[in-house]
This record gives sequence, C-alpha cells and structure tokens, in this order.
Amino acid sequence: MQELRLGIDVACEAQHRAALADETGQLLWSNRRFITISTQLEALWAAVRAAGDLPVTVVMEPTRNAWVPLAAWLRARGATVRMVAPEQSADLRKYYSKHAKTDRLDCELLARLPLLHPDGLLATPGLGPAEALRRAVAHRANLVARRTAGLQRLEALLELLGPGWSAALGSELGKAAAAVLEHYADPHALRRLGRARLTRLLIRTSRGNWREDKADELLDAAAETLRLWPPGAIDFAELGEDIAAEARLLNGLTGEITALEDRIAGHYQAADPAGIVTSAPGVGPTLAAAILGRLGDAKRFTDLAAVRNYTGLVPMVDQSGVSDKRPGVTKAGDHLLRQALFLAADHARKIDPTLAARYQRLRAAGKHHNSALCTLAAVLITRIAACWRTDQPYQLRDLHGRLITQAEGRAICATLTPVTGTGRRSKESHSAPSTGPSTTQARSARKNA
Repeated sequence: MQELRLGIDVACEAQHRAALADETGQLLWSNRRFITISTQLEALWAAVRAAGDLPVTVVMEPTRNAWVPLAAWLRARGATVRMVAPEQSADLRKYYSKHAKTDRLDCELLARLPLLHPDGLLATPGLGPAEALRRAVAHRANLVARRTAGLQRLEALLELLGPGWSAALGSELGKAAAAVLEHYADPHALRRLGRARLTRLLIRTSRGNWREDKADELLDAAAETLRLWPPGAIDFAELGEDIAAEARLLNGLTGEITALEDRIAGHYQAADPAGIVTSAPGVGPTLAAAILGRLGDAKRFTDLAAVRNYTGLVPMVDQSGVSDKRPGVTKAGDHLLRQALFLAADHARKIDPTLAARYQRLRAAGKHHNSALCTLAAVLITRIAACWRTDQPYQLRDLHGRLITQAEGRAICATLTPVTGTGRRSKESHSAPSTGPSTTQARSARKNA
C-alpha cells in the first residue's frame, strides 16, 4: 500500500529534524527543522500533506520524554507512530552514513527505516511516560531505591555508635525510631533526656508498642557507646546531626511513597476493574500495578510471543553454521517490568503447582535459581497476557488440570521435593581469591605441556 514515511530526529533542547520519503525510500524532502509548538507542527503537517493525501507513518526514537507530545499530536492527525530502539538505529546509521553522523542523515535514516528494517519498528498506541500509571510505578520504584540507599547509609552511621543502636531500633525506620534519631542520636543527649521522658516519647510515636523496656534498651546502647569510645575521640554532636539528616530524609521519602501508593491504587483500579492481573498467583496490588503500568494493554501486541519479547525475558540466539548458543536473556525490555515479574515468579512458584513443577525440573537440570525464575517469569507474563486478551481471570490448576484454590496450591507446592545446590554458579564470593589458575592460564599450561 502506498504511504508516506516521516522520519523525525527528536531533540531535547535543539530543533527537531524531519525528512519525508515515499514507500520506495525516495526522499521527497529532508532536513526540515522545527520545535514542539503548535504553529510549527501545523506547518510540518501541511508540508507532509502537500506531498499527497496518503497514509502517514511516523518513525522516531524514544528520546527522553520529548517524543511523547510529538507522538500524541501526530497521532491525533491520523498518523501511525512507530518507535525504533536507539541501538538498532545506531547500527543502521553506521552502515548508512559510513563516515559521518549528522542530524540530516539521522532523520533521513528514520524516514527510510520502514524499508530498511521493518521488523525494528514498534507500535506506540499509548502515551508512554505521559500515562499516569506507567509514570507513577516508575516514580515509586525510584523512591524505593532511594529509600533503600538511605537506610544503608543510616545503618553505616549507626555502626559508629555500636551494634546496640541498630538492634534496639530495628532494620526498618518506623516513626518511633525516626523520632529518636532525629533528636537524640547523640548518646549524651539521649542520656540527658532520661528514662521517663524517653518512655513517653516512645509510647506516643509508636502508639504504645514501645515502652519502658525499649527505653532501657536504648539507654543501655547509649551507655555502651560512651564506654566504647575514649573521651574526645569522636564528636557525637556532629555525628548526631548527620544521623538526624538521614532520618529526616528517610521519613520524607516514606511519606511520599505512601501517598504515591494511594494514587497508584486508584489508577490500577481504573485500569483493571476486574482484577485480572491480581488474579495471578504471587501478584499482589503493588506488583500488579507495576506489571500493568509498564506492560500496558496486552491486546496491542500481535501475539503472546511479542509480549514475551517486549519483557526481554526471552533467550538471546547466536547461530552460525552448526553453532547454536543461548548466552542468556536479551534484557531488551523494560527493566521495571522484568523486576516485577521476577519477584512475582518467586512468589508464584510457591502457589501454582505447574510453575513449582517447572521450577523443580529446571533446577534438577542444573539451572541456577535466578535463571529458573526468569523462565517462570516469562511463563507467568504469557499467562497473564492471555488472561487479559480474553478478559478472563487466572485459573489455578494442579498437575492433573483440576481447578484448585490458592490454599490447595500452596499445600501441593509444599509437598514437592526441593532441589538443593546452586546450579552452575559457585557458592564462592565474587571477591574471594581464586582457588586455581584461570581458564586462560590452564589452557596455556595444557598447550605447553
């Protein structure tokens, strides 16, 4: 079918470049510059329509978020928007340009890409980062990562005070622990506060869960810190300020995560009112929102194989003659989606007997735990996508195909014989010294023998 192909080299701060080609790859015009404002977009569309009243396919790279308003505007005018992975277009650009990289060549390459590499184009029916659920789950993952890093920094600072503080406050920074660290991380200040006032603070901030025994534990930790450090060896006031700053940051991050989770719950309920994703075993509200937010509508894919390819949980293929290698999964998809599926697969194998049996077969064949979970994750997303495409909830079955409840599934999974060992990987730490010569050294020694 005859059509026009508009290639756009998207820029974040500079001007975009556009080139228009016909279905044979013949350039009609090139190097048209514009920015993302309505008047210049109207002029661009007028130039496209001047070339003929034909269907228009727009090809662009997902450059940060600058492509999103462009895609939305062009799609509203009836254009079909296709995205190309930057790695693929870069490889084609090297061949196409030979000796130079210019913005003009970039937009011309994108205009001709449907002819050069049609399989490299991806449909974009949604708005990507402009979609609220997709953006919210990514924001939550970022905040959780920052909070985890902050907890690690706080733990490292508390190690300077001795092990008693971490033992008394726990690994998670609750409101009571945050209240203590924000004002009384200095052991001198904590001892001056006294047992009675510390107890009242703990009762108020922990809603009665921490009382006199916790106050005594904290005061003992402070006394041990003072015995541990020689007088004047460390400035406890300055250390307390650093600890208080980390505690305040963590407290703020916790509040932001809680508020964001409420928003995500509302977005997920609107996107999946039937609860199809949460019907899958091992998929709770948080993981369901992450899976649906990052995957999008599973009906937009041509088939279930395309869904698996999108996740990046399919094996890489390296074939040459009689050689057929599978070095690992491609990891070409959304990393947040893969992370959510990996965690869901680890839970699902303890509920779904069919997944548990597959996990046992993979482990018995020598697969590492993580490798087996990647396989289960690919199976799980395939089943979830199939349920989504047919508007049916996930059906849990035993090894004989009989419908069962999750409680029955857990009981069956618990009876399966666990596989011990680490598979192909060694139990040794990666930082441990080698116990023998390297592979290269061993091969060289055999050759010289």
